[in-house]
Amino acid sequence: MDDAQLIQIKEKYGDNCLNDNTSKNISNERRPKGEVEIYDKDKKLLRKSNLVVYQGRETLIQRIFSVDNTYSDGGPDSRIAWFGLGSGGVSGSDPFDPSSPISSDTDLYSEIPISITDTTCGDLRVDGYYYKHPFESVIFEQDVSNDNAWLTAKITIQIGADDANDQQISEAGLFMADSSAAGYSPGADNFSIYSRVTFPTILKTSDRKLTFVWYLYF
Repeated sequence: MDDAQLIQIKEKYGDNCLNDNTSKNISNERRPKGEVEIYDKDKKLLRKSNLVVYQGRETLIQRIFSVDNTYSDGGPDSRIAWFGLGSGGVSGSDPFDPSSPISSDTDLYSEIPISITDTTCGDLRVDGYYYKHPFESVIFEQDVSNDNAWLTAKITIQIGADDANDQQISEAGLFMADSSAAGYSPGADNFSIYSRVTFPTILKTSDRKLTFVWYLYF
């Protein structure tokens, strides 16, 4: 037994898992992560990475195959179509100390109303407010780190002077649903979160027009 050798095998996930000869030569810099930029008019307030949660991944894979996964909240017709805001991105007494999203998140922690008058919004609830905002635009861009392949989706959302006023915003999310039509309101349970970001609290007032620029990399 003195001559025996102890062999340890560690299972690794992520960049080092199931690499082929080609992917071993690709650096982490060529695998960009999703990120969100927030602007107040033309001034950039912050830039943060976002997390695509399990629920979003479960729903999206159904869409790819057009096969219903009964274990997932979303259906095979769901697509990334809506944007939500919340005040639950911070914990404790410090409003400027955000808590990181986790993969098992199934919603925003404390969703806030966005508009009472804008009928282009969705998710109308009994309090008379819409809780989901449509996208201003979705633009595909080339990824210069990956041979200029068209792997980037740039989503822009504008929260205007009349939206989400007097709210302390510290989280945001992209949501999947069966429709992106104006006023789409089948009930909150018919929206499944795709990705979530948290950030230091921003007090939204009528003097502020916020623009969220959300980048997704594939």
